[in-house]
Amino acid sequence: MKLIKIAAAAALLAATTTANAQDLVLKFGHVGNPGSLFSASVEEFARRANEKLGDKAEVQVFGSSQLGKDQELLQKLKLGQVHFSLPSSVMSSVSDEFGIFEMPYIIKDREHMGKVEAALMDSVFQPAAQAQGYRILALFENGFRHITNNVRPINLPADLDGIKLRTPKGAWRVKMFQGYGANPTPMAFSEVFTALQTGVIDGQENPYAQIASAKFQEVQKYLSITGHVYTPAYVLVSDSHFAKLPQDVQDILTETAKETQAYVYEHAATLETELLGVIKDAGVEVNEADKQAFIDASQPIYDEFASSVEGGGDLIKTVLDLGK
Repeated sequence: MKLIKIAAAAALLAATTTANAQDLVLKFGHVGNPGSLFSASVEEFARRANEKLGDKAEVQVFGSSQLGKDQELLQKLKLGQVHFSLPSSVMSSVSDEFGIFEMPYIIKDREHMGKVEAALMDSVFQPAAQAQGYRILALFENGFRHITNNVRPINLPADLDGIKLRTPKGAWRVKMFQGYGANPTPMAFSEVFTALQTGVIDGQENPYAQIASAKFQEVQKYLSITGHVYTPAYVLVSDSHFAKLPQDVQDILTETAKETQAYVYEHAATLETELLGVIKDAGVEVNEADKQAFIDASQPIYDEFASSVEGGGDLIKTVLDLGK
C-alpha cells in the first residue's frame, strides 16, 4: 500500500508540474497595429519562442495597445502584470542615456546601429535599464522617422513653423521640434489617427511602417522624407520578475529575442520600400527634405544633451565615431 501511495503521489506531482508549466503564460504587450513592424517583429519572436518552449511556457501577444499605452506597459512590467513590452522613444523617459537615440541624424544606418549596440549595450544601456528595474533582452527597431502633415510640404526646418505636430512622450523629441519651430504635442500613438482626422493636430512623425499600418495616409496630405531620427525598440522585461522564471525558460527567451533581430532588420528594410509605395498610392504628396538644413539646425539639441546629461558629450562622440 505504501508503494502504491508513493507512486500515486509521484504521478500527481508530475502531472501538477506539467500543468503548471503549461499554465505559464507570458504576455507580450505592444502598441503596434496589425501590419506594423512592431506587430511582425513580436509575432515572429513569439512563434520562435513557443516552438522552443514546448510545454514549458507560452508567449501570447497583445498588440494595438490592448494591454496599455507605452507608459502603462512600463508600469505593468514592474507589477508583473505584463511580461514583455516593446518601448521605443519612451525609453528616454526611463533613463537619460537612452536620449542619445533622440539626437537627430546620430544613427546613419542599421550597420552603424549594430556597432553602437556591440560597443555600448553591456556598458551603458543595459546598466541604465537595470538601474530602473528593467532588463533589455534584445534590440529590435522602430525605424527611421519622417514627417507627415496637412499644412505644407516640409523642405526646411522653417517650414515647420507653427505646425501642431504629435510627438511621442519623450522630452528630447519635444525639444528637437521646438528648435525647428514646430508646436510639438506629446500624445499616445493610439490617439493619433483621431487627432489628425479631427484637426486637433496638423501632423506627426513616424517610420513608414507605423504610418501605413495606422492608416495615417488616409488623413494626411504631405509626407516629407526627413529621416530625422532612428529609433531602436527594446525587448524589455522586469529584471526581478524575469529572474523568477525557470532558468531554461529565461535562456530560451533571451536567445530567441537576440536571434529574432536579424529577421526584424531584414523585414524593416523590405517595408521601407513597400510601404512608401502604399503611402504614395493613397494620394499623399511626397517630397525629399533638405537633410543638411535639418542637420545644421540640430546643433543646439546636441549641445544641450552634452551639457545636461552626465557623460552626454562623451556618449555623443562615441556614437558618432562608431559611424565613421
